[in-house]
Amino acid sequence: MKQFDIPSIFRSPIISKVKAFRKTQDPRKKDFSPTILDFGNIQLHIARHFGFCYGVENAIEIAYRAVEENQGKRIFLLSQMIHNPTVNEDLTRHGIEFIQDTSGNQLIPWEELTPNDVVIIPAFGTTIEIEQILKERGVSTERYNTTCPFVEKVWNRAEKLGTEDHTLVIHGKYNHEETRATFSHTALNSEAVIVKNMEEAAFLAKCITGEASKEEFYAFFKGKYTPNFDPEIHLTKIGVINQTTMLASETQEIAEFLKKVTEDYTAVSKGSKTFADTRDTLCYATNDNQSATEALMNETLDFAIVVGGYNSSNTSHLVELLEQSCPTYFIKDESEILDADTINSFNIHTHQMEQIEGWIKGGKIGITSGASCPDSIMDNVISKLLTLKGSQKSIEGALQELD
Repeated sequence: MKQFDIPSIFRSPIISKVKAFRKTQDPRKKDFSPTILDFGNIQLHIARHFGFCYGVENAIEIAYRAVEENQGKRIFLLSQMIHNPTVNEDLTRHGIEFIQDTSGNQLIPWEELTPNDVVIIPAFGTTIEIEQILKERGVSTERYNTTCPFVEKVWNRAEKLGTEDHTLVIHGKYNHEETRATFSHTALNSEAVIVKNMEEAAFLAKCITGEASKEEFYAFFKGKYTPNFDPEIHLTKIGVINQTTMLASETQEIAEFLKKVTEDYTAVSKGSKTFADTRDTLCYATNDNQSATEALMNETLDFAIVVGGYNSSNTSHLVELLEQSCPTYFIKDESEILDADTINSFNIHTHQMEQIEGWIKGGKIGITSGASCPDSIMDNVISKLLTLKGSQKSIEGALQELD
């Protein structure tokens, strides 16, 4: 796989050695079991796959190249490069400004942009509408378009299915940048509707079978379907694609469920309903990270730590998985570990930060991070944990035992 030029501040001496060891030991990525670093009184169970994925490294390399190649020019990002505060704060320190926030609210008016400005498209991609605005302003985006190749793969599949008269069901979070972009690109060639979870997929199934009326469809999915969508017409041929950072298992569950619904209803109505197989659009990195987290869940852990941005979809899904098996703390970096008694942990259900007392219980600790989290932050978290727990072995000693 291609090696990217990533700033050294995001690299790590600890995690780089762990990943190098596992790559040598398991080059074909068949073994999803965690790596165990034994510090005597502490055992760190480090997920097999975590941290920067291909799309994130590609985006970071392009963004920093844009800074180097455009000294003296104004440089903008459409919105956050990726959902990690450390990376975005460093880009800001390098002079990059954000045009919109993550919800699509305008921070800098389009009218202020000129053809001399540099605009970077983030890894999530962007909408057709924004591409047109930039074109009208004379702003070129081809050179610094960091859209993840796996997001573009979803768009390409949606385009092909659209030409075959399929309607696309997009499994994603409606306000997420990637889903907004995928919805916009999909709408060029087909009708589309967004479902967030199985509950919404179940209601869509009622619309397919006629148990729910057209009016109920419009009310339930308000703002989440293409303008000309008619559930009585456009649910006869469907395919499921996803926001690549969603739970892959949930996307597959939704796809299998809707496939069965359409097939069963076809048998009853003798219609021509069909379902497109889109499993090939699932992101490999999302799959690997979630599979590695599931393997981590098979370990007997006293607690787990997930590191990443609080608005990171893929990271929140790792928390969602791990908290099913052990107490799980979601932190953006080591600063949230206040001391041996207190930690700040983000609650993915209430979207509130919680201060938890007496959090360190036992020495078997699971640890992973989201696809947009630098390995250097993982290093910092590990070092702080070892300091607070008073590890019996040094980091160097534990790493040597891997060989």
